[in-house]
Amino acid sequence: MCPADRNNDAGDAASTAVRLTAILTAFRQGDEALGVSELARRCALPKSSVHRLTGHLVASGLLEREGQGVRLGLRLFEIGQLAVRQRGLVDAARPYLADLREATRNTVHLAVLEGTEVVYLDILRGSDAPRLPSRIGGRFPAHATAVGKAILAGSPESVVDAVVAAGLPRVSGRTVTAPGLLRRQLGRIRAEGLAYDREESGVGVVCAASPLYAADGTAVAAISLSGWTNRMRVDRVAPAVRTTALALSRTLS
Repeated sequence: MCPADRNNDAGDAASTAVRLTAILTAFRQGDEALGVSELARRCALPKSSVHRLTGHLVASGLLEREGQGVRLGLRLFEIGQLAVRQRGLVDAARPYLADLREATRNTVHLAVLEGTEVVYLDILRGSDAPRLPSRIGGRFPAHATAVGKAILAGSPESVVDAVVAAGLPRVSGRTVTAPGLLRRQLGRIRAEGLAYDREESGVGVVCAASPLYAADGTAVAAISLSGWTNRMRVDRVAPAVRTTALALSRTLS
């Protein structure tokens, strides 16, 4: 095979991988089965390409047929469970999260930072807590959440710079969108070990969070406690969140 042929093959493979990824990530929360036309619209791909690629994904178990459409397959869940990079963190944190949920009856989150967003690794919902839009595996802009700000406060300055450079979109009327104000908040969080979300991610919801530190002093994750603004006093629950985070950090180290 000549070099040109090898380059063409590599380009085709990369293009196919991009298209397969686009199809799998086109599904959103609440979606059940999606038809070829809808997938093609969301992915901006020809229907013929989507039809062919979904056939391959169904054959591999990554998608499943349902009526005239397809849905995410069980094989994806199985692969997700093998993503051991964060599995140890979830397993180590679960007893601490459960104790915090039991003591407060509010919802506890465990999240990590990926790019400019937080990804929720575990959520234990409290009986007295609001139904939040967060979900395991879900994402949210880091600057608009207590867990995100807690992690950013313990991250290298280059990470904060990247988040600011990407823009600080408004999620609610109280979201911090000014870079200077965000940086001042991060300075206080760094000093106190506590971050707050006062209806910044959603109306009526407040949150207190604290970072989890690796042995080198870098924040690797954060835990938070969320509740209704008229039921949960963040200043009262914050010490419990901080104590839990410190104990879990020692375990992780």
